[in-house]
Amino acid sequence: LPMAFRDVNARRHIGLQQLSSLALAGRTLLGPMKSCKFIVDESTNQSTLISSAVRLIESLDLTSAAGQLLNETIQAQNKEFRTGMSTLLFLVGAWSSAVLECLQQNVSVSAIVSVMSEGLNSCCERVQCLQMPIHDVNRALCSSSVRLLNAFKSKTCPIGRDSLLNPQIFPCFQKDLSAPEEVISINPCSHQDDDCSFNKCLWPLAGSGSIASPLKPAGVKSTSGISGSGLTASGWNKQKLTHSRYFSTQGKSHFSSQQGNFQGYLSGQSADPCECYGLGHLAVGLSHGNQTSVKLLQSIVAYQQERAEGSGASQFNIAEIVTCCLQGLPESYSCVSPGFVTLVSPEQATVIKRFEDKPLRILLVDGALTEQYRHVGFNRPCNVRTVLEHPSLQEGRAGDSWLSSTVDILRSFEVNLVLVKGNVCENLMERCVANSILVIGSVTRDVLCAFGEVTSAQPVTYLTQLNASCVGSGAQVELWKAGDGRAMDLGELVPVRIEARGIPLLTAVLATAVPSKMQLVEDQFWTSAYRLHHALRDEKVFLGGGAVELLCLSHVQLLAQQPSQPANENAVEEFHSPWLAASAAECKSVVLQALASGWKRYLSVVMCNTAKAASELEACASVDHHLKKAAECGSPSAYILKEFRRGDLLGGPGPFAGRGGGSEVYDNVTAKTEAWRRALGLVLLVLQTDAEIVTGPKRNQLLNSHVSGEFMFL
Repeated sequence: LPMAFRDVNARRHIGLQQLSSLALAGRTLLGPMKSCKFIVDESTNQSTLISSAVRLIESLDLTSAAGQLLNETIQAQNKEFRTGMSTLLFLVGAWSSAVLECLQQNVSVSAIVSVMSEGLNSCCERVQCLQMPIHDVNRALCSSSVRLLNAFKSKTCPIGRDSLLNPQIFPCFQKDLSAPEEVISINPCSHQDDDCSFNKCLWPLAGSGSIASPLKPAGVKSTSGISGSGLTASGWNKQKLTHSRYFSTQGKSHFSSQQGNFQGYLSGQSADPCECYGLGHLAVGLSHGNQTSVKLLQSIVAYQQERAEGSGASQFNIAEIVTCCLQGLPESYSCVSPGFVTLVSPEQATVIKRFEDKPLRILLVDGALTEQYRHVGFNRPCNVRTVLEHPSLQEGRAGDSWLSSTVDILRSFEVNLVLVKGNVCENLMERCVANSILVIGSVTRDVLCAFGEVTSAQPVTYLTQLNASCVGSGAQVELWKAGDGRAMDLGELVPVRIEARGIPLLTAVLATAVPSKMQLVEDQFWTSAYRLHHALRDEKVFLGGGAVELLCLSHVQLLAQQPSQPANENAVEEFHSPWLAASAAECKSVVLQALASGWKRYLSVVMCNTAKAASELEACASVDHHLKKAAECGSPSAYILKEFRRGDLLGGPGPFAGRGGGSEVYDNVTAKTEAWRRALGLVLLVLQTDAEIVTGPKRNQLLNSHVSGEFMFL
């Protein structure tokens, strides 16, 4: 087989250079204040605004082997966590450059691999002291909110709708809704945390006299003054709060019973009255400044908490959340709506108008409604040879018989609404509209399952499997209306809302007047949602704001400063060779310093991106200052905890930290550490490759290219 051969494991490793160059493009995507990028499609001249490493990598030319490995690594991180990709991309570049420097100093590949892997594992163990249980975070943040309210009350500062407190404690509430006002009782939070000294160190709890005054709508003055410690629940005023503007409620809902319960999602009280609001605080800390997504998440958390009160445990079920993107509307129209909101054509909207106030018979299709669709794993008969599966007859349109039989099946079972997981044939869509049947395609599996549970509909793969027991009932559909009660018509598409009694689905309706920004808004929402999801699944979070990375840097530098010891019998047994063991011992300091340089570059770039430092040189000086202070303290972790509590870590809390003195910023534990491991694993994998072999047509292209001198053609 003709092929081209190139030696890549030279002193300037080609694969590592490629990784470093590709990662450089995502430098400004690091940290809470990302610099967005425009991705321009030359074929259509359309542009898309992005701030995600995934979207960036999808748009880059990744024809090289190293680039394809980078893409697969980032896609794997995105598929599993939906967060941490920017960190992964940056560390791939930083550690690739660091490894190249090690190669220039004649450090062996085996020493680099063993020492770097050992150093990262040691870091992951060391930073466990910066993990904080979710329950403690909720209680600490709730206590912090009580102190903030007292501070505002003591200063006679009016708490209005635009107060900085509202986004942290409650979702924003909207006035002048036609729905009746709900009475919300606000109870004191007086948790005591005698068993957790870590909590006391970071967030000292309020004393017995620290009581929060109730919040009131804008324009309502507080007249009650509460003091003292022996307070009962009757001493708390019950205030009427209008509902969140993030819930799309209308004048007279066609789903009055379900909507009424939904609108009063904050009227009940959980076993722990601060638990729901604590999750709202946690969402703020994990959002890293994405305020629009936080407000939507707070409303979702509040509603799901209301539903979970029976079990007595806080819940955030991301499987019950879907998104609907509305282009052309201001971002103020973004809201959370119960049920399933999606976009349909104007022709389908006319069908929906006939269905309003009527219960519908619903069918769920776990496949595609096309004539050519075959399920995964479909095997054709082995003894049949297909000459032409779909002949094109001149006397009629192709597939007319299939279209007619499909519509006849739907009509025979009196189906009004069909939700399809895959694509839907356009001709079938037209036929269904003519027969007053609403068909909606590209519906996620979670949505199908949700409607199946509440309507008793059973999904089918093909319509030929349909029987009476597969058709559900009780679904309802209407044109989606904004908070002001108006139905929206976006021209080519019309938003509609599909509902059923008891369905737990919530739709985050995302609006933006800039079409190129739509993808950015949706990515930001899902990133915030999955951060909260993974935090609750891990049941712990990292202290954020650079605390974890600073401790890693300090720890690795301490390891590098330890005197190298001669190789002993255990080291020889581990490396299977006395020479490898001696080489690793001698080069350990150099490799560990290279590993530490990745953390240092990470922190300095984040500080530059967040305007905490005017240049990378100034940022490095600030990092060195903290490292010196941590070393003088004797316990780097204690120093970092102290600076975190003061909000003075790496130049201050910044514009997106917690408001009120503490840097209430958190990071996911598993997602962050897995991003580290994947980044280093990719770098070491590319480092250990020794050749690039090109076969096929590209060999001839290389033969005539300017890089042909680097290849040996066989």
